[in-house]
Amino acid sequence: MNAPVLVVMAAGMGSRYGGLKQIDPVDVNGNIIIHYSLFDAYRAGFRTAVFVIKPELEETFKEVIGPDVAAKMDIKYVHQISTDLPEGYSVPEGRTKPWGTAHAALAARSVVDGPFAIINADDYYGVDAFKTIYDYLTANPDNPECYEYVMVGYLLKNTVTENGTVARGVCESTADGFLANVTERTKIEKGVKCPRYTEDDGATWTELDEDTIVSMNMWGFHKSYLEEAWARFPAFLDNAAKTNPLKGEYFLPAVVSQLLEEGKARVRVLSSADKWYGVTYKEDKPVVVNALASMREAGLYPEKLWK
Repeated sequence: MNAPVLVVMAAGMGSRYGGLKQIDPVDVNGNIIIHYSLFDAYRAGFRTAVFVIKPELEETFKEVIGPDVAAKMDIKYVHQISTDLPEGYSVPEGRTKPWGTAHAALAARSVVDGPFAIINADDYYGVDAFKTIYDYLTANPDNPECYEYVMVGYLLKNTVTENGTVARGVCESTADGFLANVTERTKIEKGVKCPRYTEDDGATWTELDEDTIVSMNMWGFHKSYLEEAWARFPAFLDNAAKTNPLKGEYFLPAVVSQLLEEGKARVRVLSSADKWYGVTYKEDKPVVVNALASMREAGLYPEKLWK
């Protein structure tokens, strides 16, 4: 089995943030959040990272990631483009929105030939998560009779921001620690008493237990996931053409849910008590900067990550 690689979804422009948040420095040395994630991934055993980006941003990303990282890890770049569709399909007239996280994962299908972990570029996942997922993928090869996947789940209360809504996959697990189902909630806010979500732009709200396990898009898959996601893409496109041609998104957890329902996969849920840090909004940045500074002071990270 090939060694696990890390896939980093970085094609989003950060519309709620107001700029290209993936490359906004979060410390005095110019490091961005992904530098910390790559550092944790390297310590866990990952030696290859694949960035899913927009074509026009490749040179920018190469410059920001820098030669110090590239000297230790094999950094690859693949492009998420809206026209990368199955034969016979085209982008609906007027659509400018990307096709979603499952489509981002599919952008890496030409360079991923084995197990891989996949993360968001603008989320901080914590030190232990990368080691946990690397070890699980290494110890659990894929099974064609029932695909062997894994996810690192976080407590919802540790993943909300004071500054607006966030998107999270709300998870339910079986008694033996496998994922029962995951539902994408695109608008979750902290709330006054507890976290809550809306599906009608705030007309009504549904409360959630603060200890609910949610997905932060830190998944561990094998190549079989990419094959299944590509095979199921036409059905999604057919439905989107009828229901939401301009904004419908092919969510990564949606493919997982289908495979679970069909009994074709199982997903081990590995929980993390770490607090999430991310820059969904500009107002989130000072919190991230201060948290990472405290971690460096505590010795969790060196003052200069890659030097």
